[in-house]
Amino acid sequence: MYALIMAGGVGSRLWPRSRKQTPKQLLNLISERTMFQEAVARLAPLFEAEHIFVVASASYVPAMREQVPELLLQNYIVEPSGHGTAPCIGLAALYLRRLDSDAIMAVLTADHFVERGDAFREALEAAGRLARQSRLVTLGIKPAFPSTGYGYILRDEKLADLGSLEAYKVKRFTEKPDLPTARKFLATGRYYWNSGMFVWRVGDVMAEFRRQMPELYQRLIEIEAAIGTPEEEKVLERVWSEVENQTIDYGIMEGARNVAVIPVDFGWSDVGGWATLLDILPGDGDGNVVAGRHLGIDTKRTLVYSPHRLVATLGLEDMIVVDTGDALLVCPKDRAQDVKRIVDELKARGEDTYL
Repeated sequence: MYALIMAGGVGSRLWPRSRKQTPKQLLNLISERTMFQEAVARLAPLFEAEHIFVVASASYVPAMREQVPELLLQNYIVEPSGHGTAPCIGLAALYLRRLDSDAIMAVLTADHFVERGDAFREALEAAGRLARQSRLVTLGIKPAFPSTGYGYILRDEKLADLGSLEAYKVKRFTEKPDLPTARKFLATGRYYWNSGMFVWRVGDVMAEFRRQMPELYQRLIEIEAAIGTPEEEKVLERVWSEVENQTIDYGIMEGARNVAVIPVDFGWSDVGGWATLLDILPGDGDGNVVAGRHLGIDTKRTLVYSPHRLVATLGLEDMIVVDTGDALLVCPKDRAQDVKRIVDELKARGEDTYL
């Protein structure tokens, strides 16, 4: 089995720490290690270093190699530009298929938090066994609350017992719901959060690309023909510029055959914004999460990041305060997902210094 870590995102919702040259996967947001280092570390001992591959932009590879020197240079797959998870995964599948036409591929990302690594590895191992039966397997997170920030997976009939885990057929994927709908989902006990983690045989997912995304598939085949030749980089650049944006969920999973879900609970979070960190990191007696220098009076459930200077807060509740020295972010916790709007506005104003 091979692991693929998708590590190409910028993480604009974690601005001003996450920026073009220092995206969130290269930052130590959840521990002393960076998120990329955490993503690699939790794969051991299930995966040897030579079986771990990474998709990232060329500008990130030097920093990643410095952070995780045990990964081989040839195991970095350079994506010329971001076009969503479907093209990214398709491109990686080409390289894995060249190594092993019968390869089992675990698709993971560098921006997830996993509390219990042993349970995570157990789930991947079970999913690998199921994938050998030509199932496209997704890991469904048992929901802890009615989230409106995640997509959902509805299970169908039971397929198999996999040790301490179970596998079910997937009835359908559902987009991010409103709160009343999310509450209904939880009440049924048959819905799971869509983690975006998948395990499948390379040949099976490529067959779905051919069936459901024929235009992308033809472009992938054109790239594959050039791999290992002097024209590889030139062909990849040319063909990739013609690729349209699409997610693996919309492009493949929603219409795929033989899809299975394994419900899991290993302390998972998608670190998509500052509010997530406030939820998963340990806080003080008032629920505040602090990194740096902070003087708080009547301050509760507030995240403060300020390694460079003292931040004093008075009467704040459920807030995000991030000071990077050249930029200061202050917003309510429930608006943390809108931080991307600030990044978009900075782009529109040409304020590249802060991007």
